[in-house]
Amino acid sequence: MAVVLKTRKREIGAATYSRGREGSHLRPSYVAKTPPCQNACPSSNDIRGFLTTIAQGDDNGLAMEAAAEKAWRLLTETNPLPAVLGRVCPHFCETDCNRQYKDEAVSINQIERFIGDFGISNKLAHEKLGDDSHSERVAVVGSGPAGLSCAFQLARRGYPVTIFEAFPKSGGMLRYGIPSYRLPEDILDAEVAALEALGVEIRYETRIGADVSIEDIKKDYDAVFLGIGAHEGWNLGIPGEEGEGVMNAVEFLNKVNSGEDVDVKGKKVLIIGGGNSAVDAARVSLRMGAEPQIVYRRTRDEMPAEVEEIEDTEAEGIHIEFLAAPVEVIREGGKVTGLKVQKMELGEPDDSGRRRPVPVEGSEFVIDADMVLPAIGQGPRFGGIEAFKDEKGWITVDEATGQTAEKGVYAGGDVTNRLGTVTEAIGLGRKAAEAIDYYIRGEEMPKEYPPPVVKFDKMAASYYSPADRAQKVMQPGDERKTNFNEIVSTLQAEVALEETKRCMSCGMCFDCGNCYSFCSYNAIKKVTPENRHHDHEFYKFYLDTCVGCAKCAEECPCAYIDMS
Repeated sequence: MAVVLKTRKREIGAATYSRGREGSHLRPSYVAKTPPCQNACPSSNDIRGFLTTIAQGDDNGLAMEAAAEKAWRLLTETNPLPAVLGRVCPHFCETDCNRQYKDEAVSINQIERFIGDFGISNKLAHEKLGDDSHSERVAVVGSGPAGLSCAFQLARRGYPVTIFEAFPKSGGMLRYGIPSYRLPEDILDAEVAALEALGVEIRYETRIGADVSIEDIKKDYDAVFLGIGAHEGWNLGIPGEEGEGVMNAVEFLNKVNSGEDVDVKGKKVLIIGGGNSAVDAARVSLRMGAEPQIVYRRTRDEMPAEVEEIEDTEAEGIHIEFLAAPVEVIREGGKVTGLKVQKMELGEPDDSGRRRPVPVEGSEFVIDADMVLPAIGQGPRFGGIEAFKDEKGWITVDEATGQTAEKGVYAGGDVTNRLGTVTEAIGLGRKAAEAIDYYIRGEEMPKEYPPPVVKFDKMAASYYSPADRAQKVMQPGDERKTNFNEIVSTLQAEVALEETKRCMSCGMCFDCGNCYSFCSYNAIKKVTPENRHHDHEFYKFYLDTCVGCAKCAEECPCAYIDMS
């Protein structure tokens, strides 16, 4: 008697296979896909991996502490600063998270922070990749996120690494550009100390071109990585700018974070710009007793600052004057008394994709001010390495490897991607380290071909139950604006665990059992824990009895099964 297969109407988002007969010549196979979160992450973090490691800890016989440590080791394969990035990363991963089409994206960044803080609290130590020990030495110029990432990846591969750092402390813009209420100094110190414990040497207050030449470094080291960052703030280029009362926001944040005394108390401070440095400078000056106001030549929609930072700025009562561009710093007796601005209107998009601000004739007006902090951009300081500076004031490198025009010299971070994000710098440092490793060993760096990205419309999303996203625990706006205490709290363990369970494990088995349960032909067997070759090998196909009905593929929530 023939077996009659009925076609079921699928829920929205489920994969379907058309067949007008009992079975087909197609057969199922388990094929891992790239989750969209990882695809969107410039650091290439195994986000699905560290989330499901915690979420499935109990099922795999791991206590929460053991699962969290395993997740930390998985995350630090690509990011040696998880507690830092858990606080300052703009989390592109969440923007692409498939869960958002079900309810809300997984709070990936907060889980990263939880894992990073767990590593610090439990004094977890990094481990080297193997027993290899190389005699070839590598120099890294700059201990910002790109430099630290590059040094970490090389040290774990067995290379002696020395970082040359111009400032008294490590971190680059992490330390000297991000306020402590967003990134406490002790968090950065702890994660840098873990890198030093791995064998990374940092020589502080050693400026290239002044204390040591790049020529001598190239003689003494087998490869060099330039991660000099972008610590030079840009000027406005308007009358009245020169003199007391005008300080670039980059310099202002550097001084404050270095513990220097900057007098803003009681002053009306105008911050010019719409990026993260602008909102940081405004919020810092507020905590120091000033009356800050931001002046931005476009609208809120065009502000390059992170949306959360803009919202926090407004929650603290800081006014943003939109569609206004500075024309002149007004002075009386040498002191700043105001800023003349001109109203703007938005025209056609410019090279950045944002609508270009166009001046409105006869619309000038003056905003009272005692101090002006330009925050319109910044660039690298090339002291001692001018030979690598391109015609636009940055360093041009090969996109895949980070190699400069000079063999054996690599670069990454703000100096190459022109003021990117911290997570981009981490990724660029890692890629350069891998390229340096192949260069020193005299081998060609292989190209990567990741599996295709799994999209929501290929998943059987009806399997997943709705679940609320874990919300950040924050100080109220009125309380936080009077101090530099950290604003956001790390998730509690039980909250973090529940949040990881919201991950849909896109493109990878999480032992839901659907394929096994829906197979009518005994073509799928469970794999016992002792016979698994990897953590996600829960089932195995036995195709002798398979008729190609595709029921397993249809019912697989995470689109791990292909028919071919």
